[in-house]
Amino acid sequence: MERVPAVRRRKLGAELRRLRDLAGLTSGGAAALVGWHQSKVSRIETGRSSVTAEDVTLLLDAYGVRDRDLRDLLGTLAGKGHQRGWWQDFREVLPVEYRDFISLETGASRARSMENSVVPGLLQTPAYAHALTTDVMPRLGPREVASLVDVRIARQAVLRQDPPLELWAVLDEAVLRRTVGGAEVMAEQLRALREAAALPHIRLQVLPFGAGGHIGVTGSFVIFSFPRIADLDVVVIDHLTSSLYVDRKEDIEAYGAAYDRLCACALPREESADLIGEIAESMARTRE
Repeated sequence: MERVPAVRRRKLGAELRRLRDLAGLTSGGAAALVGWHQSKVSRIETGRSSVTAEDVTLLLDAYGVRDRDLRDLLGTLAGKGHQRGWWQDFREVLPVEYRDFISLETGASRARSMENSVVPGLLQTPAYAHALTTDVMPRLGPREVASLVDVRIARQAVLRQDPPLELWAVLDEAVLRRTVGGAEVMAEQLRALREAAALPHIRLQVLPFGAGGHIGVTGSFVIFSFPRIADLDVVVIDHLTSSLYVDRKEDIEAYGAAYDRLCACALPREESADLIGEIAESMARTRE
């Protein structure tokens, strides 16, 4: 099981290796140009060593890379491991893997999510998040629950940044009909989902019960993509007590193809929004 920083380092290293090859340089030749030992270049390219934004700049200069957007992207990816993210303030309540997940989410340009049980965290209302956290982790005290809810809501800032994270989510119909927190909380959550579905950077589709069996029933997953470099994609698969990070090209392609099939089986966006609205109204009537 790979932690996100290790995945990012390895993928960043692979991109730097690709650029070195395009420049017609050996690792020894690159090391000589920047004044390093050859082993440092090798460790960076294999992801065994961390790399700073300054190191990346030196290498890109040596490789003759002038593309400003590409330079900024690689420098940002390298620098993230050394910058303090807001989630570090919650170290006492967040496991390392969750902090790593947030770090990855914050740096991504697009997330494709398949959810078969609960509303995606980026779209949860505070009341829904509180009820869900209380139900899933009943041993937590009120203060810990409140902290985790604060984290869940703080994560949603990526949908309001410029440019915002592009979020595609396929939701099993069970997500909409599972009454988390009671009818009132659920009705509010579904109304918020429908409002989110109208935003240009959010695409929501519902897999109706009538679609029968589908690959999503085997488990929820998220595919994170980074701007311009497809080889940086990472799949995150949730388990009960941990998450598995998948970054092999063949696996990512398989998950991407599976996601495309799920989108094809799901209701179109407008029909999905209509179904969400219908269930919200039903929940509201139940409350009354």
